[in-house]
Amino acid sequence: MTSQEPTSSRVALVTGATSGIGAAAARRLHHDGYAVLLSGRCDERGEALARELGSVNACFVPADLTKDGEPDRLLEHTVDRFGRVDVVVNNAAADHTGELLHVPVADIRATFEINTFAAIAVLQAAGRAMRQSGGSIVNVTSRLAKVGVPTMGVYSASKGAMKALTAASAVELAPYDIRVNAVAPGMTRTPLYEAWLNSHQDPEAAARRAADSIPLGRPAAPQDVANAIAFLASPDAEYITGITLPVDGGYTAQ
Repeated sequence: MTSQEPTSSRVALVTGATSGIGAAAARRLHHDGYAVLLSGRCDERGEALARELGSVNACFVPADLTKDGEPDRLLEHTVDRFGRVDVVVNNAAADHTGELLHVPVADIRATFEINTFAAIAVLQAAGRAMRQSGGSIVNVTSRLAKVGVPTMGVYSASKGAMKALTAASAVELAPYDIRVNAVAPGMTRTPLYEAWLNSHQDPEAAARRAADSIPLGRPAAPQDVANAIAFLASPDAEYITGITLPVDGGYTAQ
């Protein structure tokens, strides 16, 4: 424990919290009164966000979740620092694009290491930490776990595995009063989205095409996804488990 005791009675761990959806989720949960442990691989951004949120109810712990034992260490650190864990946002992931027939096996394995194997390990560690008092786990999957997009096959498969695991683990962990749900973001204005736009000769035209493919006419903001995460994590969703909630502006409803 630090010399300053947290003032919040509820605690959340957010993985992949140094940018995009993870950072937005951390801000939202902190705003909702949670003490938040932030995790990620960029020390500079993680420490900056912890300072922004305040040292009493937020801290940053760097972690490479693909390493053996790191998810358990992260859960232990959360409990040591804040006394408990009520919510885990299982968000850390890596993007991947590539023509399916030519994706190297090494790339496939690397994508599954972080998006699937590490995420499963985080879910396992969270479940073990929550067995006595219950809690809520929110996985972050993708619209691409449901629909096909060229060059995104490996990424889609890695996220589809987590969609399936969300339902299975919700049933298995229900006797411990642990709820497991997922959000499936559509195109979201994260740094990865901006980099994708800037890879086009005409980024503005690419942005218009992307918006036109979405019934609500715009990509999500990270806050849109964070709001859905916060709902599923909250007591307002105490009778909801095993679902994957699309946050895609109607894209997968077409």
